[in-house]
Amino acid sequence: MRIDRISDQIYTFISDLYVQAAATVVLTSEGAVVIDTLPFPAETRQILDFCHRQLGPRSVRYLVLTHHHPDHVYGAYLFAEAQVIAHHRCLELLESQGAASLARAKAQTPALDDVDLRLPDMVFSEELHLHLGDQHIELMHLPGHTSDGIGGFVHGERVFIASDAMMPVPHIVGGDVGQLKSSLRRIRDAKPSFVVQGHGDVLLKGEVNETVQASIAYLDKAMAVVQEVITEQRSPRTLRQMDIETFGLSRIPLDGAVNQLHLANLIWLYKELSGRAVGQPR
Repeated sequence: MRIDRISDQIYTFISDLYVQAAATVVLTSEGAVVIDTLPFPAETRQILDFCHRQLGPRSVRYLVLTHHHPDHVYGAYLFAEAQVIAHHRCLELLESQGAASLARAKAQTPALDDVDLRLPDMVFSEELHLHLGDQHIELMHLPGHTSDGIGGFVHGERVFIASDAMMPVPHIVGGDVGQLKSSLRRIRDAKPSFVVQGHGDVLLKGEVNETVQASIAYLDKAMAVVQEVITEQRSPRTLRQMDIETFGLSRIPLDGAVNQLHLANLIWLYKELSGRAVGQPR
């Protein structure tokens, strides 16, 4: 696990075990706010230990879950001392799907055997403002990657924890392209000094506008290309040959996993726009 120090009070923890998933700690004089957990308990325990070393035992006041995906929530059970905050839709999805999803994950991944599903204690719809010590964290709905996605803007430090609303390649499987574009613009319009992506490196101020522009251009091109394949009645198998670099993004980030996410996007869009499964005989 890599630890990036953004400021004296904000640290990001990036997983070495699962596509560079990121979690963030905001330290204050009255305790810590942790935004997301990491996919495996061993890594999340390191985050908890860090908070306790910095501020003492039982010092994590709030744990924010940015959405219901397993790689962001499976460590929540370790934060018994904290109040867990999420979007109201996150609670609904964890209540309806979380137990079955965790059971499947445990069957495939022994490292998750000790995980218990922890549900949010507090939920909101559009905005929630946390004031703790000298920090003001504005939590806001950022849908698109998922319907329940949220982000956090640390006002004094101008750090935007965007979670999966911003990644080295936008990921829209199960999501909504229009909503994700709006969320990307909201991140840009906040004029942050740093952006913590849900996976991958922290973005500096000078990288934010270019990254948002490239992400929106990628989404527009993906929609247009998939629609063209459908309109011209070409085989959906042609999508499997379309490299991410022809869509304006690098294939290097996340140790190359971005190209797999890109292909998943194209397959998802084809299903959504055509109503047919990719590879289904014509």
